[in-house]
Formats: sequence, C-alpha cells, structure tokens
Amino acid sequence: MSNPDVVPAARLRTMRRAAWASIVANAVIVVTGGAVRLTASGLGCPTWPKCTSTSFTPEAHLHGIIEFGNRLLTYVLVAIAIWAFVAAWRTARRDLRKIAFLAALGIPVQAVLGGITVLTGLTWWVVGAHMILSMILIGLSVLLLHRTYSTSAPRRGPAVVLAWIVLAAAALVIVLGVVVTGAGPHAGDADVPRSGLDTLQVSQLHADAVFLYIGLTVGLLLLLLATGAPRASVRAAWWLIGVQLAQAVIGFVQYFTGVPEVLVGAHMAGTTMVAGWTTWLLLQVRQPPREPRGDEPVQDLAATTSA
Repeated sequence: MSNPDVVPAARLRTMRRAAWASIVANAVIVVTGGAVRLTASGLGCPTWPKCTSTSFTPEAHLHGIIEFGNRLLTYVLVAIAIWAFVAAWRTARRDLRKIAFLAALGIPVQAVLGGITVLTGLTWWVVGAHMILSMILIGLSVLLLHRTYSTSAPRRGPAVVLAWIVLAAAALVIVLGVVVTGAGPHAGDADVPRSGLDTLQVSQLHADAVFLYIGLTVGLLLLLLATGAPRASVRAAWWLIGVQLAQAVIGFVQYFTGVPEVLVGAHMAGTTMVAGWTTWLLLQVRQPPREPRGDEPVQDLAATTSA
C-alpha cells in the first residue's frame, strides 16, 4: 500500500478536509432527519421526487418547509462527495479512490431510500434502514480520513479481533435502537402506525446491548494497556468510552422522562458519534499510525478534534 508521505502535502490536506466534511455532513443530515421526524413533518412533502403532486417545492406550511429543507441537504452531500472523489483521485492512491467512490455511491442510494420512505408512508423499518445507511456512510468517511494518516500493514491478534467484536456490538446497539424507535412515539406523522412491539421489552434489550458494548470496549482498553499498544489506539478507546457513557446517560434520561423531543434529537446526534468513534477505534487498533520521532506529534482524530 502506498505511503501517505509520497502524496504532496497540499493534496493530502485537501483529502482530509473533504473526509471531515463528509463525516460532518452525514452526521448533520441524521440530525435534520431527526428534526423532520420529531416535528411530525415526515410527510410534509407527501410524495417523491416531487414535494407535492404538482411541484418540486413545498406549499407554504411549516411541515413542508422542514421536510423540503432536509431534502435540499442531499445536494450538499452530493457536492461534498464529488469534492472527496476528486481529492482522492488527485492523490493517485487507489485505496482512497475506492473508498471515496463507495461513499459517493451511497448518496444516491440514500436519496432513493428516502424517497421509498415517503412513498411507503414512513414505514418504521424503512425509516430505520435510512438511518442505518447513514451510519455506514459515516463509517466509510472515517475510513477515508484514517487512510490519510496511516497506511501501515494491518495488524493481527487478540486486540484486533476484540475491536471487530466491539464494532459488531455497536452495530447491534444501533439496530436495536432503530427497533425501539419503531415501537415508540415520534413516528414522523400523527397517522403513521408503529411496529406494535412492546416498548418496554425492546428498550430493555437495547439497554442490555449497550451494557455489552461498553463492557467490551472497556475490555479492549485494558487489553491495549496491558500489551503496550500505540498511544493513538489507547487514546481512541478512551474517547469512545466517553462517547458511550454520554450517550447512555442521554438514553436513560430520555426513557424515564417520556422521550422528550430535545433528548431524542441529542440521542440521534450521539449515535453518529458512536458510529464514527467505534470505526475509528477499530482502525487505530488494526492500522495504528507510526509512533512519533522526537518532538514530532502523533496525528490522530483526537488530536485534530482538540485542535
């Protein structure tokens, strides 16, 4: 695999900016999609690809404007995806080109899935699939960012295996979160039926998965510390645990306070952080960046976030 040092620094910086933009944009569209659902504006544009049967723009009412505004963000995602692909192409690295292409391909798929969501009347599992695809696109964007920092040969061993298990546990938590959402309130429209599952039971199952997910991450952190893993890997584990605990607190508070809209929105934003940081942790364990020489700083996600 190519060394990132052979890519001109300016092109590599552009690639990183594009990857960051992709991460942020995909997270923002999750939050704005949540706002559509939480304001009962899911059918503010009752058809697709037009907003109404006769117009691409909404009628002058709040729900239509909110839903149409969320649709317009797709064009922002398209622009960023094109930017990322062009930036990847200019690096002449096949791995970056492939990842950027897959991330770009997900945008039209997401748009079509959004249309199916509207045309099926906000069926809960279609809405959930829309959310899960966003998590996958965030993961691909994080992978794109990571590859600009580290192209070392993939490692093997217990820590890598456990990191994959942590990622699988995160996926389970997110899927079960979708199931809980499908059983609860805030369907996106007052007339949309829910899944009919018992809210208490699916919420308990989701909580059990969260405990498993956090426990596995703590176990991975201890393993990394015990085996003298690179500092970037250990730091990523600490950051993820912080995100997990914050997300867990929001989840429990929202459940016991009757699922208020503000906390539901915060929980959705937290889910994007969970997806991004879990992916980053796996990548940092599997392909950690080289350790610094002398006073040279380690470049990783935590460092760039702090900056």
